Order: sequence, then structure tokens, then C-alpha cells
Amino acid sequence: MKMTTACSTLMMAAALGVSVPPAANGQSVEPKPVVVATGLLGPRGLAFGPDGALYVAEAGSGGTQSTAGQCTQVPSPVGPYTGGTTARISKIAADGTRTTVASGFPSTISAGGTIGVADLVFDSGVLYALVAGGGCSHGNPNSPSGIARVNLTTGAWQLIADIGAWLKTHPTKYESADDFEPDGTLYSMISAFGQLLTVEPNHGQVIAVSPKGTISQVVDISASEGHIVPTSIAERFGALYVGNLNLFPIDPQWARILTLTYGASPPNYAPGFGSDSYGFHIAESKAGFTTVVSVKFGHDGLLYALELSDGPGNPTPGLGKVVRVTHSGVIEDVISGLVVPTAMTFGSDGALYVSNFGAAPAGAGQIWKYAITPGW
Repeated sequence: MKMTTACSTLMMAAALGVSVPPAANGQSVEPKPVVVATGLLGPRGLAFGPDGALYVAEAGSGGTQSTAGQCTQVPSPVGPYTGGTTARISKIAADGTRTTVASGFPSTISAGGTIGVADLVFDSGVLYALVAGGGCSHGNPNSPSGIARVNLTTGAWQLIADIGAWLKTHPTKYESADDFEPDGTLYSMISAFGQLLTVEPNHGQVIAVSPKGTISQVVDISASEGHIVPTSIAERFGALYVGNLNLFPIDPQWARILTLTYGASPPNYAPGFGSDSYGFHIAESKAGFTTVVSVKFGHDGLLYALELSDGPGNPTPGLGKVVRVTHSGVIEDVISGLVVPTAMTFGSDGALYVSNFGAAPAGAGQIWKYAITPGW
């Protein structure tokens, strides 16, 4: 079965009919995890707020609203989708207590999985949410996909950038007709160069959104790489690092992390935004990864990658892992035995937090914490 859409291939537990083992029965890992939170609805992106608390983007459980006959549907076997408003943002207290920060975000479900709130970013104390489950093709015609600003006091949120509509007027060079999401499958977001930068995996591009909501393309990855499903983004010293999921069935070590630089400028040069051509280009492509769903830089300065499943064929619970690139360029394992993980972040304590059981049925999601040893 060919399934290449990023978010819709991240819920393979349900789509493939596999049973997800309880955490206690997973593979032994070193270091051992501490369970920070349980009972989450498809946990995705993680972010620590100004208050020191951990905030979690949750995809939700989709809904029952169909838009068949109203607009172009996502082709089978990934689609069609049915929508609802079950996605949310949660806050996790130090004792593991979960509270809802904001709710009512669009969520969509199909045989390929669930898509909802995909990632979170705090920028100057303001919380932004990457809303991925919206749009007519996702069964949510009145709630688009894009980036929303969230009021932490009231829980109210407002879409500042309708990326779903923008995608329809800004096609990439190469799009896969048999695996096409009209409203996109937004997955990862960071704050860099005074912009919010997000990756759209299905169309294959990096997109910038200004504080005022202006949308522009940073780079069309499909133009040089084809349909590789870029999922994740990080920034360091003015360069962008983009990891890709690659196609299913999984071919281990064929995913890559691309290094994007801006022209011939010094690495700390911040490009000027405001047009559809910023001069970013792929300067390096490092292979040897498998199903990359998150890339982050650790406190040790090394690049870390979260892999959904490190085995051939379809995603397998228990084969997820975290790897890092040493200063000598070697890719080494850091954590193994993860169960369909979907995102990660580093805390101020130096620990690594992982959205585990992220591509599992709603309610099974957990956050695991690892005290990792710095690399060299």
C-alpha cells in the first residue's frame, strides 16, 4: 500500500490494524523514560511556555462531517476524510495534570489517520498553533488550515494565516496526483528571522508567515528533490535543517536531512522576507536516516532526529528512535524502543521530551522524558 502523506501516515496503528503495546511492554531503552503525561489525543508538537510548563499540540479524534460532492476529496487509500472540531492544546503541570488551554480546532480523520493541531511556537510570549486539520478536503469547510494566534488567558484563538487557501494558488513544481492533499498536511513550525516558518509535507515546501499574517514561500523542495515528504525544520546560525519522512513502504536509511542556506551570505545573516524568492537553496543533503518526523538541536549543539519507525515496510510500534549527528558526522542512536513517536523538544533541564504513542488511537498518547547524556 502506497501512503506518502506526512500527517496521514503518522497514525498507522489504526490504519494498519496493529495493536499498540502498553508502555511497560515496550523494548528496554537506555536512558529509561519517565512518563510525564498520558491520555492524550494524538500528541504532536511540544513547546515550553514562558511559565515553564509544557504545552502539547493534539490532533484530536476527527469527526463525522463529510464534504463529498462539495469539493475535491483526498484520494484513497489516504482519503477521504471526515471532519470535526476535536483538536486542542493542552498544558501539562509538573505533576502530570493536564488542562485544556484552547480547544475547538479542526480535526480530521480517515483510514490514513488523524490530523489536527500539529505544532506550537511561543514567540515573544505569544502562543502560535499550526492548524493542520482544516479545509474542505478535510471535512472542515468553514475552518481552514494555517497558523492561529492563541490567547492563553481566555483560550480564544484566531487564524492569522489561511495557508490552505494559499496552497491552492501557489502550487509546487512536483505534486503527486495519487497522494494529493488540497489543503496540505502542515506538520512542523519554528520561529526564525522574525517569521514563523512551517513545513508542508504533501506539496513539499517551506513557508514563511509574518507577524501580520503575510504568507510567502521560502523554498520549493519538490523542485529539486521530488515528492520526498519533508516533515520537520530547525534553524541554527542562519541555516535551516529540514528532515523528511520519505515514501512508504519504508526503505531504511533513505530519508535525509537537508541543509538550506541563504545565498553566499555569512551563516548568521537574516534574509529579507516579503517576496516569494528568498534565495534559500539546498547546500547539503545528509542521508542515513529513516522516517524523520522531527529535527532539533540539543544543548550539546548536535542535531537530533526523531524517527517514526526504523524498519522496512510499514511503521512498527517499538521501532521508533532518536538519533543524533556527532561532530565527526556519524549518526548514532540515542533512544530506541519508541512507539510511533511524532514530535520532540528539549527542556531547559537538558532533558528530551517525546510525544510517544503519537500515531496511536486517540487517548493513548503519552509524553516521555529522557535524561540523555550529551554527545560529542
